Amino acid sequence: MTQSDELYERARGVLVGGVNSPVRAMRSIGRDPLFIQRAKGPHVWDADGNRYVDYLGTWGPAILGHAPDVVLDAVSSSLPSGTSFGAPTEAEVRFAEVVADAVPSIERLRMTSSGSEAVAGALRVARAATDREPVVKTEGGYHGALDGLLAAAGSGATTLGVPTSPGVPRGATEATRLVPYNDVAAARRALDGAAAIIVEPVAGNMGVVPPEPGYLEGLREACDVTGALLILDEVMTGFRVAYGGAQELYGVRADLTCLGKVIGGGLPVGAFGGRADVMSELAPEGPCYQAGTLSGNPLATAAGLAALGELADPRVYERLEATGAALESAIGESGAPIVTNRVGSMLTAFFTDGPVTDYASALTSDTELYGRFACALLDRGVYPPPSQFEAWFVSSAHGDGELRATRDALAGAAAEVGP
Repeated sequence: MTQSDELYERARGVLVGGVNSPVRAMRSIGRDPLFIQRAKGPHVWDADGNRYVDYLGTWGPAILGHAPDVVLDAVSSSLPSGTSFGAPTEAEVRFAEVVADAVPSIERLRMTSSGSEAVAGALRVARAATDREPVVKTEGGYHGALDGLLAAAGSGATTLGVPTSPGVPRGATEATRLVPYNDVAAARRALDGAAAIIVEPVAGNMGVVPPEPGYLEGLREACDVTGALLILDEVMTGFRVAYGGAQELYGVRADLTCLGKVIGGGLPVGAFGGRADVMSELAPEGPCYQAGTLSGNPLATAAGLAALGELADPRVYERLEATGAALESAIGESGAPIVTNRVGSMLTAFFTDGPVTDYASALTSDTELYGRFACALLDRGVYPPPSQFEAWFVSSAHGDGELRATRDALAGAAAEVGP
């Protein structure tokens, strides 16, 4: 029995399902989880000492690789001053200034401790600012484990959301309207009387699905016409697909933006921000309540400032684009029956026969085949996402050696699973 096996057996005795987040259990790929002992640069090591070229990237934040020295130094320098104050600090002011400078649509910012909290705050202030309750989201879009957004629905632009998890009250999703991703016409109809539409500008939680030309611009126009707010969930894409996020890459301006993952340099952090007139609805300026004891935590803020300082160098994104393109090429040349969607340093290898442009087409993927492929990669020292419907992430720490090892592993895994 391996160390991971032993740890999983212990974990199941004290943790629900042996994990603290469902996908970590690796059931989607038909195996038990690996327990990770440490990570550095482009690699992770499991409890048995096996090293992997990592493309999970702790679900996105490891854009500079794991445990970059600049972030470790920043946290080490901040640590002696304290771990939490519950009071304002100069560092959180500098952090907000950096974010606002990078993302011009963010005129005022509110920090949180996670991306999910950022989404919750953005939805609340959008409803307060518009005095409307309905919110539109895309099918397959994931914005955190929030009751009101854990909804799925059939076709129809204004179909009300139906809870997809036991424990979510039907009333929590009655004001949620579901529309297909990349469908401007459906969104336009659903936005009538809505407070906002929340959308990942590059979908990442049905696997990576880029916006079709004109889609984001169409949402912006539809919001302007209906008076709804455009909320861009950039928890994945913020500071990853470009320094200014997807808004810089695609030239669209949100009313509200949700951030997380990357901006914390690997520590738990999130933020939401946007138009000053909308954000002024928040207490203490306005009546809309939102709060968090650990918001602006000094360690997370120090780590975030260090990471964002490195990302301000355009050469980082040139390297990420080149590495992402090289990984896409390696996947395509592996011989596996894969369609690859990529935007910069995030991609998904779909086991489908045709293009993936929305949730319905993503669901045509052969998940059993992906599971076998992912397990074969793990056996060869490459760590992909443990689900067909997640993004692969490259970092600035991935180099030629890691790409060569990945290319060999991809070819071997493709040969093992067959056509």
